Parts: sequence; structure tokens; C-alpha cells
Amino acid sequence: MMGRWPLLSTVFLSALFSVRRKADRVFLMKTENVFDAIPANLPEEISQTLLERDGIRIERIVSKGQASPQDFWYDQAEHEWVMLLAGGAGLEIEGEEGFRKLKVGDCLLLPAHQRHRIAWTDAQTETIWLGVFFR
Repeated sequence: MMGRWPLLSTVFLSALFSVRRKADRVFLMKTENVFDAIPANLPEEISQTLLERDGIRIERIVSKGQASPQDFWYDQAEHEWVMLLAGGAGLEIEGEEGFRKLKVGDCLLLPAHQRHRIAWTDAQTETIWLGVFFR
């Protein structure tokens, strides 16, 4: 199983070792659940930073029927590894025809400056993403 998720493992291990090296700081370990505290009404997509350390940011993104505005493309300075934890979505990537239909468990790496947009997210249930942003 470890071989199937090498990037995820590398990213999380790097973040953990980074935290452990900072012996001069005290970090309170708190258990949280990415499926908790989701508003019943989601008029807009919400993003929540779960962890931010040197060069890495992990976010929970929750959508319900939202999509990128027409003619809008994300063009980020960071690499983005994303996994769909719940729901479904259509992801358009510049240079590809059509969109990729993402289902629970799907993940991919979007290199920095790879233009992309969200074509649609499931309107019947929450779409929950785990995004890992790094340089």
C-alpha cells in the first residue's frame, strides 16, 4: 500500500519531521475530523487550513454544487496535490479536452502554474477535498 501513495507519504513525513526538528517550540497534538463542522448550507465553497509549516499547507475544501466562474482558471505558484474524500467533481485542466470526472479516492498532482478549473461539484452532497500545497 505504501508504494501506491509515495507523494502523500513524502509530504506528510516531511511535515512531521519538520515539526519534530523544532524542539524549541511546543505543539499541542489535537485530534480533528475532516468530515466534522461542515455547515448545513454552503452558498459558497469553503477552505480551511489544517496545517501550515515551512513550504507546505494542507487544506480542507468543501463544495456543494459550486464551480469555477466561466473563463476563470486557477494559476497557482505552488504545486497542489489533491484528493477527493467525498462527493464528486469535474476538473478541467488546460490543454486537455473535456474534464476529468473525479470520484472518492481519486487524487492527482497539479504542478505549479498548471491552469485548471472546477467544472462542477456534486449538488446533492458535500464534495470534500484534501489539498496539499507546496513549493
